[in-house]
Amino acid sequence: MPNKEQSDLSLIEQTLDTYADVPGSLIAILQETQETYGYLPMDAMEYIAKRTKTPIATIVGVATFYAQFRLKPVGKYLIMLCQGTACHVNGSELISAAITDELGIEDGQTTADGLFSLKHVACLGCCSLSPVMMINGVTYGSLTPDKAKKVIRSLAKEGGESA
Repeated sequence: MPNKEQSDLSLIEQTLDTYADVPGSLIAILQETQETYGYLPMDAMEYIAKRTKTPIATIVGVATFYAQFRLKPVGKYLIMLCQGTACHVNGSELISAAITDELGIEDGQTTADGLFSLKHVACLGCCSLSPVMMINGVTYGSLTPDKAKKVIRSLAKEGGESA
């Protein structure tokens, strides 16, 4: 039997004290929980279910329905690569191939060192900058495969030094 996750559930106590009895607050609870841990650990979702008196199936259903939620830890740098129409037309496939070439990962994967995760997203709302990627909230636009690789190499150097 695999090891069960053991998250420090005290980290989400304040969130649950605030929202556990507030109808319609499940998404807010899950958002704050993900902000705390970087993803939604199963033991935290079980605890949320207990505290909110909500079936675990409902919690997991919401967490898997909405693309904003992650059920696995992500790398230090989360690369969100836009796949919207403008980005697609302007070469997002080439950017994706360059990232895959540079990091050896595909959509939904994390590098072995835990530094980078890649997630294709429907739209980042930056169509005039297409093709575009966002890394930890910073937008990089008018990308070429070479520009994307340079950004990643720079972050890898930064991440490796502070790790």
